[in-house]
Amino acid sequence: MKKKFLALCLIVTFVFTLVGCGKSATTGTSAKDSVVITMDVESEPAAGFDPIMGWAAGEHTHDPLIQSTLLVTKDDITIGYDLAKEYTISPDGLTWTFKIRPDVKFTDSVPLTAKDVAFTYNNAMKQATETDLSMLKSVEAIDDTTAVFHLNTPYSAFAYTAAVVGIVPEHAYNAATYGKNPIGSGRYILKQWDKGQQVILEANPNYYGEQPKIKKVTVVFMSEDASYAAAKGGQVDVAYTAPSYTVNPIKGYNILSFNTEDIRGLNLPCIPAGNTTPAKKNGETYPAGNNVTANLAVRQAIACAVDREALVKNVLNGYGSVAYSDCVNEPWENEAMKVAYDPAKAKAIMEADGWKLNADGIYEKQGVKAEFDLLYISSNSARTGIAMAVKEMLKQVGIKVNPVGSSWDKIATQAYATPHVFGAGSHSPTGIRSHYYTGKNYASYSNETVDKHIKEALAATSVDGSYQYWKQAQWDGIAGVTPQADSPWVWLVEVKHVYFAKENLNVIDKKIHPHGYGWTIVNNVHQWSWK
Repeated sequence: MKKKFLALCLIVTFVFTLVGCGKSATTGTSAKDSVVITMDVESEPAAGFDPIMGWAAGEHTHDPLIQSTLLVTKDDITIGYDLAKEYTISPDGLTWTFKIRPDVKFTDSVPLTAKDVAFTYNNAMKQATETDLSMLKSVEAIDDTTAVFHLNTPYSAFAYTAAVVGIVPEHAYNAATYGKNPIGSGRYILKQWDKGQQVILEANPNYYGEQPKIKKVTVVFMSEDASYAAAKGGQVDVAYTAPSYTVNPIKGYNILSFNTEDIRGLNLPCIPAGNTTPAKKNGETYPAGNNVTANLAVRQAIACAVDREALVKNVLNGYGSVAYSDCVNEPWENEAMKVAYDPAKAKAIMEADGWKLNADGIYEKQGVKAEFDLLYISSNSARTGIAMAVKEMLKQVGIKVNPVGSSWDKIATQAYATPHVFGAGSHSPTGIRSHYYTGKNYASYSNETVDKHIKEALAATSVDGSYQYWKQAQWDGIAGVTPQADSPWVWLVEVKHVYFAKENLNVIDKKIHPHGYGWTIVNNVHQWSWK
């Protein structure tokens, strides 16, 4: 215990050194127009702040801050405008034309034009990044304010991609150095990056939009324990935390929680063991399939055997809500995904499929025990708690779960064959595609009807018009991925993002957070203010 206390003291001293020695002990900043924020270590972008290499896109989408985007997602996750004044989609869905505003300049005073838009996307298409631009064929600048996107397949969800891909300057882009020293046209300028430690952003004085109230943003990357210790020591203004830490409030700090699309659930491989995945971009394949979860009855039983309310109360300390899909409260959510907690029904499903309890209280069928490993990221307290709770809940219905803690790097290659406590949820309906489309998902799930509805959604000639098809991909009245149907994933809880924030800091954030603690918290940092 003494060693842990000393370690926390060293962490606080370390943070104090990072953010500077002129900070007030009560505010953590030297002025009323700056903030110090902690984020988890995974929030630091490995490739730097380069949209061409995936910054702000991929799974953990957020506003890129340093760069401007063509579009934005509004607080209700519908589409709004940033660089683009308007856009049109051709009747066949293959041509998107953006008219961009003429008054935007990069921070080196060079005007941003449609040529920069074309340059950004044409280069991002060639890079092995998290940004899915497989639907694009090419982008061209017709004139300084008109960018035309040519798609190789209809893709109505492209509007959500255009809301996270920041525009870089063609005249000042160098792939080897841009991520460390980015030039953009967004609200903030990257002033300092001490890799593995912190990032310092300062307001762009020539920003074309609303001028930030917060002029300086310092982000310090650290673990859950270190983040809590930094707040406990009064050295940061906003500190990310996990629900388990909220049982010990910090004097002078409020506990803030934000609604999210950060959903936890289990992938349940739908094919037998002995298979492999399709080749990835790097050419690698991984083992796929599981002899237990390949049984539909097992997957359906799991869906109704987990007490989601108990997970929210006991694992998340109330900082969450039950979830039945990865698109809670989004325009494409389908109510048919909901399922009642019913352990008796879980047993009935198993027994109707021919499973019988053995002497150990575990169901068996044709020599196969209803037993499987469950992977979870051991450094994450919420995922650890969920894995242990799911083990006990499924034990009550004759399904044995063996939790296995690991790191994401290892899990990413194992999860096609072994269920995992996944985190998911984004500001785009394409999450449905990544979880259920043939050849795209960790459950190795395939259903022609579901694929058809996903194709129809992507072929829609408007974003709003696509929502009905995304709903049908989940359940169309006959087929789908609901717990009562194919159940390739069992979604469990929405995890609220929890922070300790100084009592006199007014944190503005109305947008639903996507999966992943991190940069989403600063999407509206320009509107924050000190009381």
